[in-house]
Amino acid sequence: MIRGYEQNGDAFESLRLFCRMFMEGAEVDEVTIITILGACDQISALQFGMSVHSCLVKKGFGANIIVGTALIDMYSKCGSLSCSRRVFEEIPRKNLVSWSAMISGYGAHGQGEEAISCYHELVANNFTPDEGVLTSVLSACSHAGLVNEGKHIFNRMTIEYNVKPRLAHYSCLVDLLGRAGHVHEAYELIKTMEVKPSSDIWAALLSACRLHKNVKLAEVSAQKVFEMNPKGVGSYICLSNIYASEKRWDDVERVRAMVRSKGLKKPPGCSFVEVDKMVHRFLVGDKSHPQTHDVYAKLKELNLRLKEAGYKPDTTSVFYDVEEEVREKMLWDHSERLAIAFALINTGPGTTIRITKNLRVCNDCHTVTKMISELMNREIIMRDIHRFHHFRHGFCSCGDYW
Repeated sequence: MIRGYEQNGDAFESLRLFCRMFMEGAEVDEVTIITILGACDQISALQFGMSVHSCLVKKGFGANIIVGTALIDMYSKCGSLSCSRRVFEEIPRKNLVSWSAMISGYGAHGQGEEAISCYHELVANNFTPDEGVLTSVLSACSHAGLVNEGKHIFNRMTIEYNVKPRLAHYSCLVDLLGRAGHVHEAYELIKTMEVKPSSDIWAALLSACRLHKNVKLAEVSAQKVFEMNPKGVGSYICLSNIYASEKRWDDVERVRAMVRSKGLKKPPGCSFVEVDKMVHRFLVGDKSHPQTHDVYAKLKELNLRLKEAGYKPDTTSVFYDVEEEVREKMLWDHSERLAIAFALINTGPGTTIRITKNLRVCNDCHTVTKMISELMNREIIMRDIHRFHHFRHGFCSCGDYW
């Protein structure tokens, strides 16, 4: 049952059943532990995950490499790389999966240099990188903008390790080139790939075109995605946002009409934040939480203070044809803002705030979170669908490219 809930995205019920199982004295096996750690990382339940870690050490699972690797992954996805590294160092006999998990963790947090260092450490320990390890290190290069390093690894993987590039490796390289602004080089790579490009690869190029405002190539990429994955609403939204940033409102409406005609809907934003070992969930526009009044009062206060500091709303990500004032209000209903406000109310000064969101953080929320980190002197670690964002002193670890 625990595994079934976890696999269907109901991490809360998985954690509840695990607690019940533990209280009743039932035996906990390796599969259950790995499942519950996976549930923890779904909703960034770091404190709960730490409690599970403590229990499994007492039960003799501390030296288990499979459990250890799951812990590395859990801590990384909950925003604590230091804990990931500590567990990694304590594994007596590491394998490729544990190395890959550590490299992947560094990459997701934008720590590309550390990921490459870990990769070289793996090779120095007489391990031969496999497809998974190479995917992890290429992804790390992409998130950190390490173009030369990523291209070198990609170009040498067949020669040195007899690993022929697969879709995952090409996708990482396209993403790497695109993020760095080499969108035409990424496009040429897609056209000359030895395997058929997937919709994800074209979507990676589309995302890069959004970052670097290449409308013409964005249209080419979007058309490919629409042909291969006509139900993928994210690409329609991305193209609409590109048009909106160029004030091409007729094209914005055309894309929105396509979405309506296909019966597509953007999934509602959902964010999780853990306070005192309890995970709280907020949906976009959520008014169901017991502290709703306080949360919206805090948001109103933040809005006023940020505007005094020079904040100007960016409403291009609002996918509705409504008045500008309504657009601005809708931005302040975004789930991550509710989670941040709740955390500010319920944690002490200087406490790090960790949030997980099910969608890409929009441009305006990214700007607002940077400003809040400076205004409130907080570190805010946010995991969206693409990567981790570490907000400190008004800056983000992603360098505003995500």
